[in-house]
Amino acid sequence: MLVTKQPVFRRFWYPVLPVSRLDDGPKQFILLGEKIVVWRDGEGMVSALQDRCCHRTAELSRGYCENGVLVCGYHGWNYDRTGRCIKIPQLPSGRVPPNTRVTSYRADERYGYVWVCLGDEPLSGIPDIPEATRPGYRLIQQFYEEMRTSGLRLMENSFDPAHVQFTHRGTFGDPVDAADPQMDIMENEWGLTMTVQVPVKNTGLAKDVLGTAGSGAKTTRSVESIWWMPFFRRTKMVYPNGLEHTLCTAATPIDDRTSMICQFALRNDTEAQVRAEDVIAFDRKIVEEDVFILEGTDPDVPLEARDVERSIAADKPGLMMRRMLLRLLARNGEKEVTNRLAAAPPGVRPVVSSPLVNVAAATAEAAP
Repeated sequence: MLVTKQPVFRRFWYPVLPVSRLDDGPKQFILLGEKIVVWRDGEGMVSALQDRCCHRTAELSRGYCENGVLVCGYHGWNYDRTGRCIKIPQLPSGRVPPNTRVTSYRADERYGYVWVCLGDEPLSGIPDIPEATRPGYRLIQQFYEEMRTSGLRLMENSFDPAHVQFTHRGTFGDPVDAADPQMDIMENEWGLTMTVQVPVKNTGLAKDVLGTAGSGAKTTRSVESIWWMPFFRRTKMVYPNGLEHTLCTAATPIDDRTSMICQFALRNDTEAQVRAEDVIAFDRKIVEEDVFILEGTDPDVPLEARDVERSIAADKPGLMMRRMLLRLLARNGEKEVTNRLAAAPPGVRPVVSSPLVNVAAATAEAAP
């Protein structure tokens, strides 16, 4: 699936920029292949506009903010947060023609980020994270970095308990614990919820960050993960000592091959107990392990995988995601756009024997 070729994805909210980056002026972001300029007006409201002046197509992100408006750096044309041009310095009369404007997009602030929806009517709201406003929890901003993979690959990875013991063997995974984990999965209108118990190694920085120094060589994570369509997840991990470590990750689609990873953590402890920089350092090692693998995958994820990719039982959450996205496309009159071949490679049999299952069978099993 090529996200920039599927118009329905323009109707969702995505975090595009930490709000702190607007302190020194407008910034460009590429969302679903479209250049936008993000800025804050004189009333403190965030705005997202097409990053093209309607005069001679200069990028407005190369301009500056002055007196609460966005000023094009080429000829000084002024824009308000709705995209309307309100001043043209070269016009003696000062009267700006009423149709002089650029396209504006919905913009809002949440969790320290500017969120943008390119569509006129969002299909769903910005995900609600209760811990972000709940007393006793702190929010730690972690990563704002590009990853050369698609959002769906990262979402599937986040709901894939089978990868933990191998991809993360350098931090907390152990291949000897590779048995198929038992998952409970519930689908809802705009995503799904998965709960699972995952055994993990209890070594190194993990002991300090997770407060598990007295728990022996292994401990267990009780994991609850929620996926919000299309590319946002909240994963809450609860440890035997009562610590809650919740990761919120958005894979904001820059284009068909690249995502901006926006991640923050929520914890029910304090800075005096565990320093934020140690929490970030611990999670960075884990993210780097994911990045190393995911950047070697094909970003064009086949929603109708069937004979293109093989699957196992632990892939059920990802297969449910693919099926839900196919339904989303169908409801909006779209078909999957992909560069992938629909047929299996030469010499590859279309049916895989147990315990492996093909995508069609797993998808049927995942149906509510």
